[in-house]
Amino acid sequence: MSKENLTFLVCCANGAGSSLMMKMTMEKVLKKVGLTPSKIHHCAISEGKSAASQYDVVFCAQNFLSSFKDAEAKGTKVIGLRNIMSPQEIEEKMKEHGLIQ
Repeated sequence: MSKENLTFLVCCANGAGSSLMMKMTMEKVLKKVGLTPSKIHHCAISEGKSAASQYDVVFCAQNFLSSFKDAEAKGTKVIGLRNIMSPQEIEEKMKEHGLIQ
């Protein structure tokens, strides 16, 4: 997976407030580390489950990780977060998964 032009999906339970705030936090982290994604989409878990395999990376709360087993099997990196609003945790998880240095 190329680290340039990655596509990101961020999911929360209902796809309204939390995922939008997670998307905004992710945009700040990506800007800080100098990574320009080709797309960041936020949505509810129900939409994310069916769309996840079309993205390179999915971020969600840890309790939703099992919802993305099919996408993970197809090569999508699925990353669970304890605190979906934490830029430090997002950056740390991106490093752990080899997305950034």
